[in-house]
Amino acid sequence: MTEKAFQDHYPEDLSHCYGCGRMNEKGHQIKSYWDGEESVATYRPEPYHTAIPGFVYGGLIASLIDCHSTGTASAAAYRQEGRGMDTEPTLRYVTGSLKVDYLRPTPLGVDLELRGKVKEIKGKKVVVESTLSAEGQVCARGEVVAVRMPESMIPKRG
Repeated sequence: MTEKAFQDHYPEDLSHCYGCGRMNEKGHQIKSYWDGEESVATYRPEPYHTAIPGFVYGGLIASLIDCHSTGTASAAAYRQEGRGMDTEPTLRYVTGSLKVDYLRPTPLGVDLELRGKVKEIKGKKVVVESTLSAEGQVCARGEVVAVRMPESMIPKRG
């Protein structure tokens, strides 16, 4: 893929998230992209992301849905404003709420696909519905209420 992921547009000082921060070498470093009106990301869990042998730990699933959804919220806000994700001011979103429904066990050893849809954009809030699938089967569904990052969380820039 030649286009930059949503998360690759975040400034360095806002790129340390365990789930999606490119500056966090120990993190998941997920990458989300537009696919029409949906966002998409893939992630291959490591063997240590296990719940019981052969299946993915639910906390990882929640983390992936969370970070994919907040990335989608940021991208959707830029899209709504008609500007690129590399423009100022930075529109970065954090989790206001996260709800995950686990629909079936998620197998280890295969790529997981995340797909997000923007349900609502209103003021500083974006609601994103996401699914996590393995081998074409939806394993989890989530809804994230993402809110624009408060000024108190943004590092002071020189």
